[in-house]
Amino acid sequence: MPRKVLVTGAAGFIGSTLSLRLLAHGDHVHGIDNLNDYYDVSLKEARLARCVASGNFTFDKLDIADRAAMAALFGKHRFDVVVNLAAQAGVRYSIENPHAYIDANLVGFGNILEGCRHSKVKHLVYASTSSVYGANTKLPFSEHDNVDHPVSLYAATKKANELMAHSYAHLYKLPVTGLRFFTVYGPWGRPDMALFKFTKGILADEPIPVFNRGEMTRDFTYIDDIVDGIARVMDKAPVSDKAWSGNHPDPATSYAPYRVFNIGNNQPEKLMRYIEVLEAALGRKAKLDLLPMQLGDVPATMADTTELERAVGYKPATTIEVGVRKFVEWYRGYYTGSARR
Repeated sequence: MPRKVLVTGAAGFIGSTLSLRLLAHGDHVHGIDNLNDYYDVSLKEARLARCVASGNFTFDKLDIADRAAMAALFGKHRFDVVVNLAAQAGVRYSIENPHAYIDANLVGFGNILEGCRHSKVKHLVYASTSSVYGANTKLPFSEHDNVDHPVSLYAATKKANELMAHSYAHLYKLPVTGLRFFTVYGPWGRPDMALFKFTKGILADEPIPVFNRGEMTRDFTYIDDIVDGIARVMDKAPVSDKAWSGNHPDPATSYAPYRVFNIGNNQPEKLMRYIEVLEAALGRKAKLDLLPMQLGDVPATMADTTELERAVGYKPATTIEVGVRKFVEWYRGYYTGSARR
């Protein structure tokens, strides 16, 4: 049966791509986004236009931090599933503008939880991040590891989301699933992320910023693999783990209907290799501006995706060679074809 799904952050990179996937499978998608100017609003509007063209999509310009507006939304509609992808993203920006993260990621998420609670949503899926692993150095990162040492406010707000979600699962039996995303990339991506910046810089024959002098490793995960994982998780609301024990508390699961999963590629790549693949796709060499480590960043990420594979059959399949080429094809078509800069 078609579901009525609320996707917050529907004008975003992941939100718009997920919406298209759900629409193609017959669901009705109600998207909300505040269309802020953190990056190019016209890109957000172009993403939304694709969803509108697919039919069975409705949109409200709405800020999740607006308590009254969110209460009215949940009072008017009865959603089967809510996917919360609205957030203030970015590690560096959290250092420059911490209040944006408090408003969107804490106040806004609280409003989402309240709406789901009062309207008896069957499953809330929400975005967390690999950044919650913070100062952890044991690789691959596992959901069963403690994550109490974030190194950015962005990461701290996402860890707080996981804690808030657990309290609602415990108190109100709200089924909640958190997904820790690992470096998502691909067509229609975010201009503040490395692949977008690198592509723009190389095509302009300008030096590209390479932090930690290139000594970085990332679990780059292609957007279609991410969306496939989200869609699979939506279909499987968590239930109580009867084996959970407070004597040996497992952070990944609970006696409440609560789960946290890594969603990544499980195939980490060196940043310099990523740049080489991009150079090959563009047919141009990059000029590198080798910089020290960025404040709030970490040298390496790698997702242990065993739990997500076991739970829903998640199997990322896109190599960086394929994924980067598809991004470059989109980038050239979007900016040349539309004459947008």
